[in-house]
Amino acid sequence: MRAKRMSRRYLLAVGAGALAGVSGISLPARARTRTDRDMTTEEIVRRWYKSWEQKEWGPLDVLLAENFTFTSAAGDDHISKSAFKKKCWETQIHFIDHFEIEQLFGQDSEVFVKYLCRTRNDKSFRNVEFLRVGNGKVESIECYFGGNSTYPSAVSAGKS
Repeated sequence: MRAKRMSRRYLLAVGAGALAGVSGISLPARARTRTDRDMTTEEIVRRWYKSWEQKEWGPLDVLLAENFTFTSAAGDDHISKSAFKKKCWETQIHFIDHFEIEQLFGQDSEVFVKYLCRTRNDKSFRNVEFLRVGNGKVESIECYFGGNSTYPSAVSAGKS
């Protein structure tokens, strides 16, 4: 039997075709849906602020780590998720309409966000927050108020 000569170009084409075929067949077996753990830190942070518009605790709760802490100059010193819900979410959600993210920058799992928050009575305020994200969840937020009492209820009540 006589050996057939094959060019490198032919072998490369055949090999690439075989590789594409094998990859195409095995892709569905490797395919998976995108989960919170797959999201980038920026996507998680943007989802956090967008979720406030839904006016439901569930979407925010899903984004928060079990050991979440919140800190602010309003006397909140690393308060727990349940304390945040009671002290911040329940008292402020009725005033907040939406957030407009003006600046978002960070590195790896740490992000600074400067936002303009629009209240439901057509007022607004700016704050800066520092968020830490891990395993697809917000682990902590430190809020730096933009001025005297610049949180939703104070702005809405005309105190700033």
